[in-house]
Order: sequence, then C-alpha cells, then structure tokens
Amino acid sequence: MQRLLVISYWVVSVLLVSLVLTSLGYRFLEAVFVGTMFLPGALMAKYFFPKVDFKERRTAIRNTVYIVLGILIAEVLLFLVAHYYIMNLRAEQQQMNDIPQLLTNPAFIAIILTALATGSHFFEAWLERKHPASPAPITFTSERKPITLSIEEILYVESNDDVTTVVATGGRSFRNITPISRWEAILKPHFIRIHRSYLVNKAAITDIDVDILLIGETQLPISRKYKDEVLALNPRRPD
Repeated sequence: MQRLLVISYWVVSVLLVSLVLTSLGYRFLEAVFVGTMFLPGALMAKYFFPKVDFKERRTAIRNTVYIVLGILIAEVLLFLVAHYYIMNLRAEQQQMNDIPQLLTNPAFIAIILTALATGSHFFEAWLERKHPASPAPITFTSERKPITLSIEEILYVESNDDVTTVVATGGRSFRNITPISRWEAILKPHFIRIHRSYLVNKAAITDIDVDILLIGETQLPISRKYKDEVLALNPRRPD
C-alpha cells in the first residue's frame, strides 16, 4: 500500500508539472513526456544528498556542488533529447523548433527538482508515521564481506574517525566505512543519535541516566546536544 501511494505521488507530481509545460507550447501528452524528464534528477537528489557527510565541511560543500552541477547538466541534456524527439514526431514542422528557454534555465530546473524531492521526503515521512512499515533488513559490507542484519539485531553504531562499528546482538560487531550520518539516515526512525559518535536502537535501550544510556550492561555517553531528545524517550518501566 505504501509503495502504491509513493508511486501515486510521483504520478500526480508529473501531471502537475505537465500542466505548467503545456504553457510552453507542448501538447498535453508531449508535456507529460517532457515532465517525466524531471524524475531522474529528483530521484538523484533524493538519493545523493543524504550521503553528503558534513563532518568535513569543505569536502561536503565541494561534493554538494558536484552533485548539483551533475544533476542540472543531466536534466538539460534530457530535456534537449526529449524536445527534439517530440519535434521529429510532429507532422507540422513550423512550430517550436527551439527548446523553451525555461527548460534550460538552471533556476527553474532547481526549483522544480527541489519541490519534487522535498515533497517526496515529507510525504514519505507522513506515510511512515501513519502507516509504519516493517523495517527491511540492512545489508552492508564489513571487511569485504556482505553482512545482512535485521533492525532488531543492530544494537548501536559507533563512529571512530573514518571507521564505524556496527554492534549487534550475540556479541557481534562489524567494521564499516559508511559515515555515521549516513547510518542515521538509513536507520531512522528506529534509531536515535545520542552523541556525535553513537547511534542507538531505541528498542534496545534498557535505561537512561543523566549522562549515560544503558544497553544491557553496556554504558554509552549522552552528549549535551542530544540530551533533551534522549531523555524524552524515558524507557524506564515500573518494577
């Protein structure tokens, strides 16, 4: 059901964009075809931007610029191909030989892509709150070996410089190079950040003190930045 609703969001979004494109001289079906060219850019933005790690600010800014330029260039090329394909299909050759300037305007493209990607983010977040889905297993690489764990098996993720450690049930731990910020994006909303170096499974928390969080007998520090959000969990149960 959730997947169907997400697909419906993108279909409706493309139709709305298509209505705008009809004002540029395209027939409706042509506008729908051109409108679908926004989807690759919106999906790329949705996929790549959460991967940017702002721990290294200069690197993050450089990567963000590369992503934006790459998406905009790809979109302009898609629009050019789509436009001239449509023109070749038309029986009348006297109309719209040149691509509309809006479709090569970076600001216009960026606005539409931002609206689509942001709308998708909030719509999917709303769906998750209203109709939470069973979390899918997480697959990652540890020391060149593929590892698959369910959300319930992962207790916490610890970051140490350029290496993260995924600590799982049964005393297992797996080294990984994925930044903790990316792990946070993957594991939300089932996990909570308690420290710049620790991301914890909410269901695994057994107790919370003022500055310490317990997972069984393991003690993890709570930093001041995340304290209010962590203390609000209040996992203590009456005896």
